[in-house]
Amino acid sequence: MTESASDSALAASLASCIAQGFEDYHHGFAQISRRARERFQHRDWAAAKTDAVARIELYDLSVGQCRTRLQQLLSGTGDARLLWPQVKRDFAALIDGRIDGELYKTFYNTLTRRLFATHGVDDSIEFMALDIEPSDAITHPVARHVYAVSEARPAEAFSRLLADFAFDVPYQHQLRCAAAIAVRLQDDLAAWGPYPVRAIELLQTVFYRERRAYLVGRVFGEHRFSPCVIALVNDGDGIRVEAVLSRRRDVAHLFGVSRSYFQADLPTVADAVVFLRSILPGKPVDEIYTVLGRAKQGKTERYRTFFSHFQQHPSEYLVHAEGTPGMVMAVFTLPSYPLVFKLIRDRFAWPKTMSRQDVADKYALVFNLDRIGRLLDAQPYRHLRFPASRFAPALLDELLNQCSQSVQRDGEDVVITLCYVQRRFRPLNLYLREQGTDAARAAALDYAQAIRDMACNNIFPGDMLLKNFGVSRHGRAVFYDYDELCLVTDCNFRHWPQPRSEEEAMAAEPWFHVAPNDVFPERFGLFMGLPQSSLELVQENFAELFDPAWWQALQAGFRKGLYQDTPPYPRTLRLA
Repeated sequence: MTESASDSALAASLASCIAQGFEDYHHGFAQISRRARERFQHRDWAAAKTDAVARIELYDLSVGQCRTRLQQLLSGTGDARLLWPQVKRDFAALIDGRIDGELYKTFYNTLTRRLFATHGVDDSIEFMALDIEPSDAITHPVARHVYAVSEARPAEAFSRLLADFAFDVPYQHQLRCAAAIAVRLQDDLAAWGPYPVRAIELLQTVFYRERRAYLVGRVFGEHRFSPCVIALVNDGDGIRVEAVLSRRRDVAHLFGVSRSYFQADLPTVADAVVFLRSILPGKPVDEIYTVLGRAKQGKTERYRTFFSHFQQHPSEYLVHAEGTPGMVMAVFTLPSYPLVFKLIRDRFAWPKTMSRQDVADKYALVFNLDRIGRLLDAQPYRHLRFPASRFAPALLDELLNQCSQSVQRDGEDVVITLCYVQRRFRPLNLYLREQGTDAARAAALDYAQAIRDMACNNIFPGDMLLKNFGVSRHGRAVFYDYDELCLVTDCNFRHWPQPRSEEEAMAAEPWFHVAPNDVFPERFGLFMGLPQSSLELVQENFAELFDPAWWQALQAGFRKGLYQDTPPYPRTLRLA
């Protein structure tokens, strides 16, 4: 065999190896996702948490295994980079026409970058993110069930629907659940007319997350349609319908970036993304991929859409993000695009004592936690390249001088070796100043509810300052600054000792020993930064947050494996 023929055969083998590597990953992803049904039926919530982490870790594990196989194929060859343009062409031919072709390309790019330790982009051997086709171009219909709804007997359609989504555990009362769905939709969609619901269609795949299963689809009237999500719970006495969501706002929150990823055994992903975008047109495609557990594809889509926008607005500068500057992170944004870029500073001012690795570990912890709608997803990006001319001068100076371990100047460009990218939310401290009395009171109460929700899931924010929380466009408070975050079980919640003398009472510093993990809930009010009237409102409605005994009881429950349920929708949306 000639050298050219030998190289061609090797390139084809390498391309096939990468394609098989993705298929092995996809198979493993499906196996874990499929277990969610059993976890739900057996109410095995601890195993469901373990599965969620295992599935997140699967991507890097699969990439590592495939990389090892590639290195074995390349053993004894010369410069593999010279062969890689042909590998790229062969790989593109292998996946041509596949619905999830873009997921294959992202897997290929991850392998290629790690194999060659690529900094920046090499379009001769990688698929350019800006060239990746958006999922909107896919016309393949995702598998779904469709039900016509009779005006005279609407509950019959929903009874058939529940029969099609049967579990090994029976419904507590299938007819009653069906009637409750019909009544709720009739009430919620009454503005559509006296006979609002004509049909409903649902994806055949059931979505699972935490303690619930979801039937996801849309409901049709005569001239319009709306999202429709039916939430199921298994409370030990059987399965029942807990809620029906038909407002885009509520469904968007269910699919939000402050939530953990769904377990959904989708045969193909991109066609499901197209369907979900039809019911959530305002939801960025990267967020839909991410919430389906395809975080790497979500990162690729986020990169593609951001840099496309960035190139289309060449006169706009990257600037400091609004809000109080952090001691640990430098944060910048493009004003016209709703993302922030967070870089770890080289040194932290007192009283911060953690290291850069400690901060990175905190963000990795959040990536694996049940975020219960209160922790904002943060995706790490490496080796991002921006034109230096696009930075506001003050920002560029700060990054080069205070974040030099993450930022380098490369000619006319700036290369950021590591940053965390999050959705941009309005900082809570700014939001409270801008709102009227009623909105500010509601935000203060939801801020306290966010702390409580996190606590009930073994998450302690550490730093409760308002600047570390953001407010969504729907007024929901989320936490997004993780350098002080830890587990509730890692803290020592104590009462604040009473002074024994006037000297102790007047001391500027605590007169008693305070260990690094000591926490004094009675003192939280001093560090929240709320206006006095808002603080009193929070103390009245959330007195438990300021009581060490409440935190200690939570810890005792966590040690027994007991976690409180945190529904992803308000009580008003639950069926009676």
